[in-house]
Amino acid sequence: MPDTMKRRIDPGFVLAFSIIAFSSCSAFYLPGLAPVSFCEVSEADDCQTDIQLFVNRLDSVESVLPYEYDVFDFCQDEMEKRPSENLGQVLFGERIETSPYKFSFKKDIKCQKTCTKTYSKDKPEYKDKLDFLKRGMQLNYQHHWIIDNMPVTWCYEVEDSQKYCNPGFPIGCLVTSDGRVKDACVINSEFIKKNTFYVFNHVDIKIKYHSGENEGWKGARLVAATLEPKSIAEADENNPVCDGPPMEVPGEFESDVKITYTYSVTFEPNTEIKWASRWDYILVSMPHTNIQWFSIMNSLVIVLFLSGMVAMIMLRTLHKDIARYNQVDQEDAQEESGWKQVHGDVFRPPRKGMLLSVFLGQGTQIFIMTFITLFLACLGFLSPANRGALMTCAVVLWVLLGTPAGYVSARLYKTFGGEKWKTNVLLTALLCPGIVFADFFLMNLILWGEGSSAAIPFGTLVAILALWFGISVPLTFMGAYFGFKKPAIEQPVRTNQIPRQIPEQSFFTKPIPGIVMGGILPFGCIFIQLFFILNSIWSHQMYYMFGFLFLVFIILLITCSEATILLCYFHLCAEDYHWWWRSFLTSGFTAVYLFVYAVHYFFSKLQIVGAASTILYFGYTMIMVLIFFLFTGTIGFFACFWFVNKIYSVVKVD
Repeated sequence: MPDTMKRRIDPGFVLAFSIIAFSSCSAFYLPGLAPVSFCEVSEADDCQTDIQLFVNRLDSVESVLPYEYDVFDFCQDEMEKRPSENLGQVLFGERIETSPYKFSFKKDIKCQKTCTKTYSKDKPEYKDKLDFLKRGMQLNYQHHWIIDNMPVTWCYEVEDSQKYCNPGFPIGCLVTSDGRVKDACVINSEFIKKNTFYVFNHVDIKIKYHSGENEGWKGARLVAATLEPKSIAEADENNPVCDGPPMEVPGEFESDVKITYTYSVTFEPNTEIKWASRWDYILVSMPHTNIQWFSIMNSLVIVLFLSGMVAMIMLRTLHKDIARYNQVDQEDAQEESGWKQVHGDVFRPPRKGMLLSVFLGQGTQIFIMTFITLFLACLGFLSPANRGALMTCAVVLWVLLGTPAGYVSARLYKTFGGEKWKTNVLLTALLCPGIVFADFFLMNLILWGEGSSAAIPFGTLVAILALWFGISVPLTFMGAYFGFKKPAIEQPVRTNQIPRQIPEQSFFTKPIPGIVMGGILPFGCIFIQLFFILNSIWSHQMYYMFGFLFLVFIILLITCSEATILLCYFHLCAEDYHWWWRSFLTSGFTAVYLFVYAVHYFFSKLQIVGAASTILYFGYTMIMVLIFFLFTGTIGFFACFWFVNKIYSVVKVD
């Protein structure tokens, strides 16, 4: 990066430039992700000659448990080094390390031996290692290799002759005892022997580079890295030829097994792909991309139309109500029914006001965190190239946003007439984060027990607790201090001393039917996007359409607000003034639909097997559901709070 770009720049200019760059360019990269120039050994000057291939943890669509590269007994780097990992990478279970695959720029390699692994049938430890390797092939575990911070992809044709580039490739495949060919075994017609595993012990790596001779910079930049996995049984492990019958591992361990790992590397110049758009061939080839674009646009049009209809109904009906109430005298008004009749009870403090204020404080913290994270993702700061940045950003923002959580909780609790301020601030700082951490810790115990790479190290857990108790809790206390110092929120009408009797309600104006109906519309605007988010989490596909996600986020805010306001208006017209909790639960019930959809996704889309993986799936899903419940409930509450204050401040009350 040029030295002039490293100087201190005005933040306002950076923000403006980022927005312009986002709207006019297809990709936006951070200074920390600056391009690296490579050149041949004879031309080495200000560029690198050696290309380092890193290996990441292995995962599977049939198991929630990822494992480190070394667990499968692959070839290891003698000088193994681990690059520094950020918090997000550790939480996601990424374990990046150097590999024994060594090569230099523009130096082609043909059939280079990496190592030979021998499994003796007479030693139990070798049987365990080979069984674990076969178990990985049976569950379709995938390698994830990295070159120049770019995934090494396996590209192949799918339906309708479309090319799909997978950022991982399988460690092997299985032909079952009944002759069924499973998963990756379809790539080779020679994989036909029953009850046999075929190890992909050879890879042909092809690296494409873009030369800078005609563009004013030295060396070349890597723009694509692809490979083709092969299974080859080497007759001579000392002089491999990388050509021959496939490497078979019998289902029954009756004789010694030798697996020789080899690789070939070729370099190919490319003038079409630019460095800034080198991820495009991976992202564009993701399955269902076209369907996603069409579905999102269709969903947005429907939601915008429904939101417009709700807004029109509310504005026209309310305008007539207010005009009618303000024109009639008080005696006539007493004979009528409607929302004005409950003006003396509508601001009566709710039951369990402490818990409601705590939920709203936490929901505010989650809302601000989500908004800032998605906004930064839209600007390209949290792109897939910046590994772990999304989770790191979210966690850091959550920690730093303790102040608004404490302020909102304390201010509302004081408005409800609460006096136990110590209990309020402690619950705000500890209740919901404590539930999430307890769930997370239990899931981590399972991961520890299974030996998974996703298990968070003890030191990281201590660091998370330090962030929570050392930064978030004090900031929550500070926000609560300012919240209690402020006067209670002034209501536009006085509250009667004696509660008004609520008349008999119809089925649709009773609490439970209204709450159940309230979450349908908000869920309708996110379920398509939710499918692709779940795919990125559990099916290990890259999610990159943050622009659409941010747009859906805004639509979700509008829809939650309008659906809650509409139902609140109907209940007030039916003279039911218990709107505090109902407004929170109406939009918060969207989280229940999210959970139901997650259950449907588990049984219909995933192929997960094993009790541990099932428990982990639903354990992490419950964390997502709780966070989404607080988030949507807070949106509905504040929308309804604003609406009720607005309508009772413009109508005449004697």
